[in-house]
Order: sequence, then structure tokens, then C-alpha cells
Amino acid sequence: MLREMTVGDCTLYLLSDGLFGLDGGAMFGVVPKVLWQKLITPDEHNRIQLGLNCLLILTPKSTLLVDTGIGEKLYPKFRDIYAISKSTSLLKSLKAIGIGPNEVDVVINTHLHFDHAGGNTRKSSGELKCTFPNAKYVVQKGEWNDALNPNDRTKGSYLEENLLPVEKSGQLHLIDGACEIEKGITTYVTGGHTPHHQVVFVKAGGLTALYLGDLIPTSHHLKITWVMGYDLYPLDTIEMKRELLDRALKERWALIFEHDPDVGMGYLEKDDAKFLIRERS
Repeated sequence: MLREMTVGDCTLYLLSDGLFGLDGGAMFGVVPKVLWQKLITPDEHNRIQLGLNCLLILTPKSTLLVDTGIGEKLYPKFRDIYAISKSTSLLKSLKAIGIGPNEVDVVINTHLHFDHAGGNTRKSSGELKCTFPNAKYVVQKGEWNDALNPNDRTKGSYLEENLLPVEKSGQLHLIDGACEIEKGITTYVTGGHTPHHQVVFVKAGGLTALYLGDLIPTSHHLKITWVMGYDLYPLDTIEMKRELLDRALKERWALIFEHDPDVGMGYLEKDDAKFLIRERS
């Protein structure tokens, strides 16, 4: 798996927070199991193994982290339901490249589901604190409001322990729509998965990389109509995938997958009608 890439004067690292499992049917929505199981094999509980791939962006000015994985606040029942494997963690992955939590300047959450924001906070001496004490946490305002006011369908995905300490610390930075976090680092609202789900572009030196979040969680979801049952607005997901994949193909973007355990990042190609990922442009 390709886990490091240079985009102009930015260095990108795909860091692992471990592995977990979700129901294969939910991950592929209306796609019949007879089709998706040809690509990825479920376990005896119909779960498929997924990565927890967070993106570290080193620019000449800042250290930015996109999403924080599932975190360390894992209760035994939660760990069992989601088949969580912690052979590594986000903090261990950061340490391996010489980065400590105090050195992260910005955390961007694509959205606030527990497998994307679980590492926002940690327990220290029995108290919940921000994992990255010097970072500004960038979240879409609409996503923040939805997370704190979930409905019957979404309430299982949002955990206050991942959110409220960020607000209490004063580190929360709400944005509304597309936003340039710093030169070349831009968020873009896609909707689909959640109404305010956002992806992150890195543009420098004439090159572009796109961290896809849950818009296209794995390389198996490159097919336009293969969307998750978890998506609140699947037709919006389909249209946004069509738009961004068309541009990615024409403009030679690198794509970065948050949940693929085998394919981390690479360049989009098309062979007849089939999308493929190559590690080199």
C-alpha cells in the first residue's frame, strides 16, 4: 500500500489507527452480496475488514491532520461489535514519523462519526481531553449541529465524548461551506453520506490530491452506483462521485481512501468502463 506522497511542497502520510469491521451489506447498500463478496470476503458475522486511514499533511507552514480514526476510548462490547484491531494506533503512527500530538496545528474532521472523530479526544487521569492540545479542530457548522442533535437514525454514529471536550477547550473552529484552511489546503462539502460531509483537497506545484472521507470509502466503491447503506442521501453521493471522479480522471488527481485496508492512495485510471487505481501517475 502506498502511504506517502509528495504534492508540490507538501508531504502526505497516510497513517493507520488500526482496523475495524462493518457489515458488508451496509457498506455496499443495494449491491447484492453475490457481487461485492467477489471483491472482499466477509467474516462469519458478515463484517468486512476496513482500514482507519488518517491523513497527515506537512506543509512549509503547518502540520495538519485529517480525521482521527476510532480512538482509544474503546469499551469491550464496542470493540467486539466492530471487530476492532489495534495492532497500531494513530498516535503510534505519528510517533513513527517523528510527530507528537503537541505538534499538530490543525485537525480537520470530514464528519463526526465515531470512526472518523474517535481520536479527537482521549482520557487522561480519568478526564476527557483533546488529543491534540495545540490544534484548531475544523468542522462544518452543519455537521456539528447534526452531531449534537442527532435523530433516531444517526444517534448511534455520534458520541458526545468525541465532541464536547473540543468545544469546552475552545479549540473548535466551525466553518460553513468550502474553506481554504491554508494555501493549497481546501475543504469541499459533498453531502451524501451526511448533509455536511466534506472532503479535503491538497493542491501544490500543479498537482492535486483528494482525501475522500466517506464519499468513496474504499477503492471498491469507485463504481458510481456502489454507495453505502449508511449514506443518508445516496443519490447525492452518486452525483458527487460522478462529478469528482470525472475531474480526477481528466486532471490526474491522486485519490486517498480512508477505509481501504489494502489501497491507500494512488492515481485514477479507466480501463474500458472500469476505474482503477495505480500507485504512480
